[in-house]
Amino acid sequence: MPKILLVDDAAFMRMRCAKLLTENGYEVAEAENGQEAIQKYQSYRPDLVLMDITMPVMDGIASTREIKTLDPNARIVMVSALGQQTMVIEAIKAGAKDFVVKPFEPDKILATVRKIVG
Repeated sequence: MPKILLVDDAAFMRMRCAKLLTENGYEVAEAENGQEAIQKYQSYRPDLVLMDITMPVMDGIASTREIKTLDPNARIVMVSALGQQTMVIEAIKAGAKDFVVKPFEPDKILATVRKIVG
């Protein structure tokens, strides 16, 4: 069962996405900011990280850079609100594989996850 790490400061977004993923056969862990994501990444070793960009403590771009330093093969997909195109480009440069726009469509999230981890 592929493992997904959900990183978002909004608890309702994590809850909604975690429910969708677990119902579709994925194991899910959660983090509420980029700093926590780095710690969880090291202990949980997920197959994929779904990472919000704008968060307190440490944003998703800084966290993506740090995770990619720890594991160059890390697979990270950014989840961002509309209007954050420059941040998405920055995230891709930092090593993100793809991005999904919030509020996300369940089918889009699942298609993206399946494309990357099966």
